[in-house]
Amino acid sequence: MTGRLPPGCHPERSEGSPRSRAFLSGSETRVDWGILRFAQDDSVRSGLRARVRLLASLLLLACLSCRRDHAPQEGAARRVVSLSPSTTETMFAIGAGALLVGRSRYCDYPPEVLGLPEVGGYVDPSVEAVLALRPDLVTGARGPAGPGIAERFTARGIASYFPATESLAEIDDMIVGLGARTGHADGARATLDRIHARVAQIERAVLGRPRVRTLLVFGLAPIVAAGPGSFADELLAHAGGENVVKEGGKYPTLGFERVMALAPDAIVDMAMGESSGRERITPDAPGWREVSAVKRGRVVSITDEVVLRPGPRVGEGLALLARAVHPEAPAP
Repeated sequence: MTGRLPPGCHPERSEGSPRSRAFLSGSETRVDWGILRFAQDDSVRSGLRARVRLLASLLLLACLSCRRDHAPQEGAARRVVSLSPSTTETMFAIGAGALLVGRSRYCDYPPEVLGLPEVGGYVDPSVEAVLALRPDLVTGARGPAGPGIAERFTARGIASYFPATESLAEIDDMIVGLGARTGHADGARATLDRIHARVAQIERAVLGRPRVRTLLVFGLAPIVAAGPGSFADELLAHAGGENVVKEGGKYPTLGFERVMALAPDAIVDMAMGESSGRERITPDAPGWREVSAVKRGRVVSITDEVVLRPGPRVGEGLALLARAVHPEAPAP
């Protein structure tokens, strides 16, 4: 062990510090090595030695304090139940997948998660099934149901973490939060680095291209679209598109007259949950045949749920959306 302190661990060194003046530069307590060598007074030698020992102790405590900042977090979760696909994927992405002991029925990636016990859905988890797994942390995306679910477990003494994930910044916070709660902060930081690099790569691919006026459709009966301030709206902007829906909330319901008035140049159909959803926005479909994007054949269907999953694969979802909006761009 060397005598060098970690960066930032230099207690009592500031020239303005009264204690530093007392220990290191004050005339009444200055460590004068000549006195140590020649003084005959035992009381003087004892006093100086005591001061030197005290200074060494302070420096050692400072080192230990700094070392604690880099030590594994005490009390990190060791048994985790995840109720949403995004938090489940994040656990694996940051290297904490082995801590998972249960999942929701919708958690399907990575494939190894399918071997974990199911505890119900996201909005209707079985409390009894979760408790039987003896978790010390229950996590999931916040959503409308998150706060109520979290309260059910905290009332039973189980820590819960249900963060919002409605933007890229909130996804970052969710990943960092899970890393901190599971002792995998380094894995969380590495995951963020990968996401940010992927997003930047896609943004460069569409840079300088005209923004395509786009309608993002999530439901067809009725028509539900991405509105301003939604997660999909933010992704579309990063993908080089412009959302034609400017009002009505994050996920408004639209009629055909409104869709025709919006006159989108492209439609991205992400109505994955509806049967035959991919075939319903066609030139022959009633109502849709009069929409400008449909007339020009600018309808793209995306059935990969990664586009809508606000987790560590958000960069891949963004790439799919960029290819749909800018098929001519060399989106990686």
